[in-house]
Amino acid sequence: MVYRFVHTADIHLDSPLRTLALRNAELSDLIGLSTRRSFVRIIDLCLEERVDALVIAGDLYDGDQTSMKTARFLAEQLARLHEADIQTFIVRGNHDALSKITAELVIPDSVKVFGSVAETISIDRAPGEFPVAIHGLSFAKPQAPEGLLRHYAVPVPDAVNIGIMHTSLGGSAGHDLYAPCSVADLRQTGFRYWALGHIHKRSAVEDASSAIIMPGIPQGRDINEDGPKSVSLVTIRDDRSVVVEERQTAVAQFERLIVDISRATDWKDVVLEAKGTLERLSSAVSADHLVARVEVTGATELAWRIRRDVDILRTELETHGARIGNVWIEKVVTSPVAAPRQDVRTGALDELAAIIDSEIHGSTEYRDEVRSIADELRGQLPTELREIFGRDEASFESLLAQYAKDGALQVLARLRGGEGE
Repeated sequence: MVYRFVHTADIHLDSPLRTLALRNAELSDLIGLSTRRSFVRIIDLCLEERVDALVIAGDLYDGDQTSMKTARFLAEQLARLHEADIQTFIVRGNHDALSKITAELVIPDSVKVFGSVAETISIDRAPGEFPVAIHGLSFAKPQAPEGLLRHYAVPVPDAVNIGIMHTSLGGSAGHDLYAPCSVADLRQTGFRYWALGHIHKRSAVEDASSAIIMPGIPQGRDINEDGPKSVSLVTIRDDRSVVVEERQTAVAQFERLIVDISRATDWKDVVLEAKGTLERLSSAVSADHLVARVEVTGATELAWRIRRDVDILRTELETHGARIGNVWIEKVVTSPVAAPRQDVRTGALDELAAIIDSEIHGSTEYRDEVRSIADELRGQLPTELREIFGRDEASFESLLAQYAKDGALQVLARLRGGEGE
């Protein structure tokens, strides 16, 4: 009697690398293939749990893909579900709205790709089983500034109604507004389950009448998509109650690792503290691989040396990560501040720091000069790597401000430490 399905979204198959292409080649290969490997895990989960369907709520691809290798891979995976009598329901989102592959791919009869006109699919069920209706609507264009909810049909009477929609809801940091609607709007439809997509962070709103689930991205692609990633395994019981289980799917998990070296008295202490913190994080991560961005922070008289020898520290951590196994260092960021020294220079350096904060960083001329240098460097990079300087104007400006702050801290740390004079 039960009806079960796996709900996922934002797979972004074969998404191009954003920040790793200029660094570790092995790590680049790992992340470059991770979206495929995560998708295979999703298919495996469907087969292991013997579900009735797989629901994909948009952004199966990362854009207007033309690679037939991607097409073949997808066809092979969907065929595995077809052979097991598992249906697949797909809506297109903003990234895959114009995908030539989805439009031209020869897919099994068990796969339903919803078009730009809302449809309702009634599921064939055995006599005596409660009826199930699947509602879906794909983006016709990459932009969807208006709400789509009004286009969906009313619930099928006496059926368990499941809606699939790609939407930003009321908006989320880092995501443009697409097909906006509210949780209250979704509840009022009378649908038992809403399978959403678009926002890469998982969220769930459940009560006795409905379950509204945003599963998040199943595989993070950079440090901005850190933390565990998952899909939803959904069971609709005989009494039509809904049980939602979160199942981990990430092959590689990005994490931010803060290493406080305030108590370190020498370089050995710094290295040991960093290694110990990395080990503790590694033991807590469920994914096959940990990809860590390490930030070394704290007040210490070793501040200048840490900034100067960050490459040595990174090598130490990479070597230790290899010993632990499947632990990778994405980047090492150093932001320690020099501990105050009781000498005649302390007051002058504090005054210099205040001048830098109040007069230089806030100066229009300074910001314009930094922006000009960054624009020139960005223009020399290949197109696919330019997001290193930010994905939009806001992130670009934020990145430049952080670089300026780090540079000032490095100068002050060197002056306080008295090295290199």
